[in-house]
Amino acid sequence: MEPIRIHRKEAVSMDEVVKQYIKSMKLAAGLNTQRIFEAWDACSGAGEFTLKRFFRDGKLYITLSSSVVRNQLHFQKEDLVEKMNRFLTEDSLFTQDNRTVGYIEELILK
Repeated sequence: MEPIRIHRKEAVSMDEVVKQYIKSMKLAAGLNTQRIFEAWDACSGAGEFTLKRFFRDGKLYITLSSSVVRNQLHFQKEDLVEKMNRFLTEDSLFTQDNRTVGYIEELILK
């Protein structure tokens, strides 16, 4: 009886393995949503005033506890969207080609 030979495949980086796992387990949409919420906290500085977060169809809905903070952020909406999308572009866990949850197109403050 001849011994079984195991053929070696090309080495794959851990980063690529994680991306393949996320894709195969269909976790990308949920992970992308969490990354978007993290981008909001990091870029806006209003994480402590944020009551609710919701993302759908390119729109990020944020409910804030402070009307003063909401008014200040209202005038920075376009810059915030740009800053958050840049944050997501640099995030290795954000799946850029996901059809259901992608980049932020509009920020709606409540």
